[in-house]
Amino acid sequence: MARRAGVSTATASRVLNRSAPVSEDALARVETAVRDLGYVRQRAQSVGARATGAVAVVVFEDMIHYWSDVFYSRLLVGVERALLHGEQELVVLTASRRARRPSLLRYLCGGHVDGVLLVGPRGDDSLPRLIRAAGVPVVSLGRPMAPGDLPYVDADNLGGAAGAVDHLLRSGRRTVGTIAGPPDMSVGADRLRGYLRAVREAEGPVRETVAYGDFTVASGEHAMIRLLELRPGLDAVFAASDLMAAGALRTLQRLRIRVPEQVALVGFDDDAVACRIRPLLTTVRQPVEEMGARAVAELLGQARGSGQDQGQVVMETTLVLRDSA
Repeated sequence: MARRAGVSTATASRVLNRSAPVSEDALARVETAVRDLGYVRQRAQSVGARATGAVAVVVFEDMIHYWSDVFYSRLLVGVERALLHGEQELVVLTASRRARRPSLLRYLCGGHVDGVLLVGPRGDDSLPRLIRAAGVPVVSLGRPMAPGDLPYVDADNLGGAAGAVDHLLRSGRRTVGTIAGPPDMSVGADRLRGYLRAVREAEGPVRETVAYGDFTVASGEHAMIRLLELRPGLDAVFAASDLMAAGALRTLQRLRIRVPEQVALVGFDDDAVACRIRPLLTTVRQPVEEMGARAVAELLGQARGSGQDQGQVVMETTLVLRDSA
């Protein structure tokens, strides 16, 4: 750290420990080195180190999406129920992908929590690696995009998406489009891979068409317009979330396109919105609450050193047939 900042080790120590005043120039250089190197204070590993009684959940999403998507509240219900058995407290933090987060890293690695659950880390994010390097137990809810050995719990997004598209194809639909999620999130990438696999393995010619959304209703509306522009003869759509499917349905109804007679529609998640819209939405159910509970079990196993770090846990999904397809 001192070499990077161009100061003595004593000066770097005074800045990091806030033990004595230093010049403004030295302070700025050390703080820049802290950001550049991703420095965090090493978590104490001594026997008898006191547990904090708290587990942090970090949601990689901005506040608007966090509050509008019921997936996160369902997930936190599962996490909180699992923590009640051990009397741990739950700390929830959001981390917008557009902001640098040195203060978040210092908090998570500064001995304030016993472990960290990461929800939807992005492909280029270094936070998971830095947390683990600091010795803090960590589990990702969602397959990490970056290669490595970070433990995770996820739904079978690829298989669930492929099964949904296969259902559309077996019902006689031949021009099946998809509204995919963000490609820098594993949930978006895996559901798109499932769609492409089903289309490419189908018997007979099937036209694939892809538009992208961000898991919101509004993005589903815009993506549906884009699909119709790309493929006017579209007869089925697989949306990578129920909220985007609800947006797609708005567009279809506004254009007086009948669902499912003219265009069949399938979502993913089995959120409450699937039973609020008409026609009722055929969708892929993922065990959200169970995923949260399983992630807690994996995390606490790490913290206790009980050898429960299994690395990769993928939970089954189920196609729920309703009226839209």
